[in-house]
Amino acid sequence: MMPSKPSNRKIVLLFLSVCFLLSINVFAQDGKQLFQSNCAACHAITSDLTGPKLENLLNRDPYNGDMKKIVNWVQHAADIQDKDPYYKQLKAKFNNVPMPSFPGLSEKQIEAIVNYVSTPEIVDVRKPPEPSSPKQNWIIFGIISLIMAIIALILMQVNSNLKKLSDDTEGIVRPEPVPFYRNKVYITLITIVLFVVAGYYLTAGAIGLGRQKNYQPKQPIFYSHKVHAGINQINCLYCHGNAWESKHAAIPSVNVCMNCHKTIQEYKGAPLYDDAGNEINGTQEIKKLYSYAGFDPNNSAAWNPSMIKAPILWIKIHNLPDHVFFSHAQHVRAGNVQCQTCHGPITEMDEVKQFAELSMGWCINCHRETKVNFNYSDSTGNKFYSLYEKFHNDIRNHKMDSVTVEDIGGLECQKCHY
Repeated sequence: MMPSKPSNRKIVLLFLSVCFLLSINVFAQDGKQLFQSNCAACHAITSDLTGPKLENLLNRDPYNGDMKKIVNWVQHAADIQDKDPYYKQLKAKFNNVPMPSFPGLSEKQIEAIVNYVSTPEIVDVRKPPEPSSPKQNWIIFGIISLIMAIIALILMQVNSNLKKLSDDTEGIVRPEPVPFYRNKVYITLITIVLFVVAGYYLTAGAIGLGRQKNYQPKQPIFYSHKVHAGINQINCLYCHGNAWESKHAAIPSVNVCMNCHKTIQEYKGAPLYDDAGNEINGTQEIKKLYSYAGFDPNNSAAWNPSMIKAPILWIKIHNLPDHVFFSHAQHVRAGNVQCQTCHGPITEMDEVKQFAELSMGWCINCHRETKVNFNYSDSTGNKFYSLYEKFHNDIRNHKMDSVTVEDIGGLECQKCHY
């Protein structure tokens, strides 16, 4: 029995190692969430925004590896920044934009943020799978049907020739065969084929009316989601905050853009290209924003939102019929649906286009496949789901392992049509 002790120790060490790794992963995820909630509006990890970049923050002056100095700065920034020479110089560098204090962040939370910005995870934006289209199935079915029809015609011709040979051998005289163009069987078959093909294309064209997949209009300003949401990791809700609480995601106003571009007056990133392959001057596009905002880069301190001359006339890309009800808040907030589910790899797009067809069938397939977070017992759950007592009992009794949007009425007509 004695030799089993070392193996028991190994098992315990392995268990503790796994727990440690899992705790690190959870800690990093908490850091990411805290960064996006508290810091991402003014800071990016690898580039300057309204505030300085946060990459490798812990090893910079004046911290030099001292986490307590960072904690003290974050919690008491408003009191320190006008007294300490380093922070006074940093504030002047970024157009005297003050750093707010965050007394509500604990030392562990700040440490989680610092760990995240020191070793940021690689942004993994996978293209969500497109709902399966019946078009490919129709093509395969059409090809098989055509081959079968050709085989049938060949067999009919072979049968006719064999019958003629048999009649000639037996001396049976039969009337001359009817020409192809006067044969009622052939005429009927051709008519049916033409009717089916014409009906298919007519139906497909009627179904496609109003759909605009891959629609990509030219916007008044070349705005790159790849630069903003991808490289600089600006949270979608910073510009489209209405998506969290209302039906429409809304387009950000000029002053929202100016929150960052009052400071960021030049584009210094990788070359930008439009969909046709033409290089775009990012700095010139920022100047277009200034023409709408009435902003003078040489006198930035004098600008305020009341000086905005006109709204930017962005062209709406994603449109639904008037008889369709769709709420961003219900999907984004209650359903935890990611933006990429409907808008595709938005963080990889320089010029945005409509990724999904947004058809009724596309939405229904999503409702059939999407599982609901049916937990309502803690702060992450939705109390509304407590109404579905039957489903909770079925899950508890292992009659079902998950609940989809379809199960809670996601396919009822009146949910989307009114």
